[in-house]
Amino acid sequence: MEPVERIAVLDSDVQARVLDAVLTDRGIPHAMRSYHCSAYDGLFQQTSGWGHVEAPARFRDEILAALEGMGEAQKPPGDVPPEGPG
Repeated sequence: MEPVERIAVLDSDVQARVLDAVLTDRGIPHAMRSYHCSAYDGLFQQTSGWGHVEAPARFRDEILAALEGMGEAQKPPGDVPPEGPG
């Protein structure tokens, strides 16, 4: 079995679900790890993020690209950076 490493910290449950679906569709082996602890009622998620995705290191670039693409897809049309002068 190939060793896994933490690839990226995730912001929310929604982001984790969408990324999980994207990676599953692409056949990328991964695991979502939540930082939720019922003893602290989710306190760590408020300060450290929802959790993280872990996978074999060889999939790092593909996972980060998928995560970045999700962020671009979620931006409203008004968030387009302004063009330079001219």
